[in-house]
Amino acid sequence: MLRLALHNLIQNKTRLIVSVGGLGLALTLILFFGAVFTGATSRLTLYVDRAGADVWVSQQGVRTMHMSQSALPAGVTEQVKQVPGVQEAVPILYATDMIQANGKESIAYVFGVPDDAPLGRPWGIVSGQDMPGPGEVIIDHAIAKKTGVSVGDEVTVLGQQLKIAGLTSDTSSLVSSVSVVRMEDFARARGAAQGVSFVLVKIVPGEFPAAVAERISERVGGVTVQTRQQFAKEEQALVKDMSADILSIMNDAGLLTGLAVLVLTIYIATIQRRREYGVLKALGVRNRLLYSVVLIQALLSVALGLATAIVITALLLLLIPRVDESMVLALSAVSVLRVAAVSILLAGIAALLPARQIARLEPVEIIRRG
Repeated sequence: MLRLALHNLIQNKTRLIVSVGGLGLALTLILFFGAVFTGATSRLTLYVDRAGADVWVSQQGVRTMHMSQSALPAGVTEQVKQVPGVQEAVPILYATDMIQANGKESIAYVFGVPDDAPLGRPWGIVSGQDMPGPGEVIIDHAIAKKTGVSVGDEVTVLGQQLKIAGLTSDTSSLVSSVSVVRMEDFARARGAAQGVSFVLVKIVPGEFPAAVAERISERVGGVTVQTRQQFAKEEQALVKDMSADILSIMNDAGLLTGLAVLVLTIYIATIQRRREYGVLKALGVRNRLLYSVVLIQALLSVALGLATAIVITALLLLLIPRVDESMVLALSAVSVLRVAAVSILLAGIAALLPARQIARLEPVEIIRRG
């Protein structure tokens, strides 16, 4: 049966190429928009993931950075340091602001970090210093390229002119980037000299983050304490909701369009083979076997189309970031399996619907209509 389906599938190579090509482009559309969505959401918690903290301490009731404002007394840091299981406790300041230079603006998540901080420091330095000095800032080099500045130039951040001390990589996304300034400069710009936004906690080796977080909650009042995983989960949930009107709609539009093309392609490909199916019926092939042949051919076409789509998408993942580094694409195995499962289901339905109509007709009538 498999050999029969395969032979019938490759009998007309031009039709096969057109069919597989159409499926490949349709599935590429789905995978590409999925990669855009996955890549963008993977950068939502970039600082949380790379800060090096096992536990995050914020103002009571504040569970995220976005759409929230956390203000803690400066003395909270010392209280956290006294909790058993805490190895390091580092205060930071945080705000969403704009990087302005040469008449261009870019959204940035700005962090004020102490000079000797072992946590929350910039990462991925590609040029310049790894920590900002007085009156300095470290920004992403993709943003620097976009605004036409480099190390040593000045940009406006937090309403003040700061000199670029260093450039980082892999800290920007479609909508924002990470910038770091000295905590003193941040406090002076925002009048936050008597408080901090968050306290980053590194736990003692061998301790469990959840256990240490619980101890901090019990011993320090007026705070919300979360493990890094909990904090990242809250951030992702919030920002995904914020970006639903943009990224989710793009992703859904790509998915629906791609699936519509897939269904139409399989349906038309099945109809175009009705003469072959008529010949099979004339040879005495039963409807059950006919359905099996049609279904196997549809699944083989989807498999070839999906393989083509994965190759094309992989090439796009390599090439697009070289053109625009803020365009982060990520193709996960889960998304590929999800697309494959949905495609197989819809392809089976799209193939069996016309096959059912063909199965009801007499072989002579099928051949005549063909």
